[in-house]
Amino acid sequence: MSEREKPGQRADFGPVIFSYSREQAIEDGVLVDVSESAREMGFRFPVALTSSVWNGDVVVRDDGQPCQSTMGRLWDTLWMARLAVQRSNPENERAKFFVQFRQENGIRDVELSMVCGPGDSGEPVLTIMYPWED
Repeated sequence: MSEREKPGQRADFGPVIFSYSREQAIEDGVLVDVSESAREMGFRFPVALTSSVWNGDVVVRDDGQPCQSTMGRLWDTLWMARLAVQRSNPENERAKFFVQFRQENGIRDVELSMVCGPGDSGEPVLTIMYPWED
């Protein structure tokens, strides 16, 4: 820290106006923590899904779809994410993959991305989202 910098301030940017932590995003429901299921799948880092992925494609609505469950769809999503990581370049921070979800009118291919980034303390964390979410 230079002489002109104060705590919570960087010389190039000035004071931090607002920050939003991953923990806050999980508490607010913006992210859904699925780390426990991900650990069972073999992931070593915490994993969260955006609420739009969780509510849009993973959660099964009571629409009479046979052989469909939220946990089954989550498992499918995590499995395809794991395969995407295994075949991706380790230098990339993003892995793209597709998951097929059974819908009322047939099968729907959903493109997702998994991003590795820093958590609240700089630790690696994974977030699964739609490609247009960033």
